[in-house]
Amino acid sequence: MCFSVQADIVGGLAVSAVGIDVLRHVGQRRNHLALAALPLLFGLHQLDEVFVWLGLQGHVSHSVGQAATWVYLLFAFVLLPTYVPFAVRRIEQQARRRAVMNVFQAIGVAVSATLLFALIRGPVRAELALNHLGYTSGLHAGWPIVAAYVLATCGSLLVSSVPVIAAFGVINMIAVAGLAYTVVDGFASLWCFWAAITSAAFAAYLRYVLPPQQRLALEPLQRRSALDSQQPQRGTARSPGS
Repeated sequence: MCFSVQADIVGGLAVSAVGIDVLRHVGQRRNHLALAALPLLFGLHQLDEVFVWLGLQGHVSHSVGQAATWVYLLFAFVLLPTYVPFAVRRIEQQARRRAVMNVFQAIGVAVSATLLFALIRGPVRAELALNHLGYTSGLHAGWPIVAAYVLATCGSLLVSSVPVIAAFGVINMIAVAGLAYTVVDGFASLWCFWAAITSAAFAAYLRYVLPPQQRLALEPLQRRSALDSQQPQRGTARSPGS
C-alpha cells in the first residue's frame, strides 16, 4: 500500500474485505459502528489512490487522476482528524475520559478546517516519489499542523479505557511521528498505509473481542424477554380458580 499501484490494489482489496467482515459482526453494538467502519474506509481509500498512481503514470486521464487526488486528500486531511476521535469517543464508557476526548475532537475539527482551507486555496497536486506518492497543497505551516493532526488522531486512542485501543495509540504515535520525521511530502500517503495496517488490528479486536461482549450485553435483555413471556401464562393459570 502506498508504495506502488500494485501494492495499493492488493492492500486496498484485502483491507476492504476485512472491513466488510468486521461490519457484519458489529451486531447490536451500534456505538462501535463508526470504529468498525474504519477498515472498510481505509480499504476504499487505498483503492482510490490506485487512480492517483494511474493518472501520474498516464494510464488514465489527468482529470480522473486529479479527482482521485482530491478524494484521497479530503479523506486523509479533512475527514480523519475529526472522524477518528469521534469513533473512539463513541465506545468510551467513562465520562471523564470522554471529556478529555472532547478536547481531541475539537483539535481534530480545527485541523480539518485548516486543511480544508489549504486544499481550497491550493494548488493541490500529487507527484511520483521514491516508493511513495508525494502530496502537496496550499498549506504553509506544515509541522505544527502535522503535530496537531497526530495529536487529534492518536490522542483519543491513548486515553481510551480499552487496553487494546490504548496500546494501538502508543504504537500509532511512535509510527506516525517517525513517518512524519522521515518524509514530510509523503506523510499523507505513508500515514494512510500505516493506518490501513492499524485498521486490520482494530478489525481483529472488533471481530474476535466484541462477540463475547455482545452476548453478555444481550443476556439481561433475553432474560427480561423470557420473564415477560411467562407472565401471561401465570395470569391464565390463576384465572380458573378466581
